[in-house]
Amino acid sequence: MQATADSTKMDCVWSNWKSQAIDLLYWRDIKQTGIVFGSFLLLLFSLTQFSVVSVIAYLALAALSATISFRIYKSVLQAVQKTDEGHPFKTYLELEITLSQEQVQKYTDCLQLYVNSTLKELRRLFLVQDLVDSLKFAVLMWLLTYVGALFNGLTLLLMAVVSMFTLPVVYVKHQAQIDQYLGLVRTHINAVVAKIQAKIPGAKRHME
Repeated sequence: MQATADSTKMDCVWSNWKSQAIDLLYWRDIKQTGIVFGSFLLLLFSLTQFSVVSVIAYLALAALSATISFRIYKSVLQAVQKTDEGHPFKTYLELEITLSQEQVQKYTDCLQLYVNSTLKELRRLFLVQDLVDSLKFAVLMWLLTYVGALFNGLTLLLMAVVSMFTLPVVYVKHQAQIDQYLGLVRTHINAVVAKIQAKIPGAKRHME
């Protein structure tokens, strides 16, 4: 019963995170998505110009400059107005931010699940449990060698972030046309895979 309850809680947490991510990527709250998207872009552009250590240091200095300036401003304002409102960040200082043992265990279980699933899939591909799937994986890795030669990791990450925040909206606006072209591509790929499966002895015949 306890395991079932923990699994239900994990599903609820994952569902909540997934819902929030979808809201962000589909720009349902333009202001919130704009802040998140802009922050990601600023961080990635900074990393293209400076080292990770420098970016972290500059961000920390910017945050400290803002909080120290605000603290001094509130202190002077309280002295002039002769009020005693206390520390301007008192609410945040008293906010509970520690993770409980249950939360740590919950997130660890989620991570363990994904790691185990990934390892099993990689084992299946590298040990050629399904010849066709392993060949697909080999072709993907071969294509990635060309991608890696053209772009560095930060550029790819920047392109991925931009795509994440733009492609979902484009898909919603042009869903019919995109689905039509994707269907044609999928049909062509399935036909090619079927031909390969027919020519390779022992290949598992299945169509995704």
